[in-house]
Amino acid sequence: MSTLSPGAIITDNLLVEILIAVPLFLYVLGVLALTKYVYLALKRRGLSDGVVVYYNRKIIHVMAGGVVALVVPYLFTSPLVPAVFALILAVITYIPHRTGKLLYWFQVKDNMYEVNFCFAWSLALLLLWVIFGNPIYAVIPLTFMSFGDAATGVIRNAIYKRRTKSWLGNLGMFVVTLPIGIYYAGYVGLVAALIASLVEHYEIPPLLDDNVLITVSSLAVLVTSKLLGFL
Repeated sequence: MSTLSPGAIITDNLLVEILIAVPLFLYVLGVLALTKYVYLALKRRGLSDGVVVYYNRKIIHVMAGGVVALVVPYLFTSPLVPAVFALILAVITYIPHRTGKLLYWFQVKDNMYEVNFCFAWSLALLLLWVIFGNPIYAVIPLTFMSFGDAATGVIRNAIYKRRTKSWLGNLGMFVVTLPIGIYYAGYVGLVAALIASLVEHYEIPPLLDDNVLITVSSLAVLVTSKLLGFL
């Protein structure tokens, strides 16, 4: 795992890190493509379109956003390359909304929250790695958003069969994010997990969805803790 001087962003290994990022990028695109088959399989089982799409979105959260977040600190020496590739994914997921040709197995007309996810993932990685000079803290909001929000979605989808908010889902998120937060940041991580799990219950469409609120709240806890000397 590589650290930077706080404020640094440019890596001396730019070409090498681009070459490392390309297989990860293709892996993410592969996850997006494979969820189409999950969609078809679950539809054959009689699940409604909305339920299947919502499950797929959470699969993508975990298998794309979460898995990549866990390996990034060990593969890159700066946040620049993975952050840029995440922004490229934001553009890729935005284009179907713009053209009206949705990737129907995980996108919906009602919102573009998967685009917000990519932006939030990119900016949180970039800001926290630069602020701390250490990628380990950047993993926290990314995994909260990926694994924690996925837990809320699976619980709510299983119970209510539609996209809705439920405190039971938020409890499930806290159960998932609590060990992650403690592992990476001790008691500060615990506080971040609690706050992120609470704010996930709310959203202010179209820009401030739960992905953004989870990321901003946990980022705020971490940066505030650094300023106060707790990290």
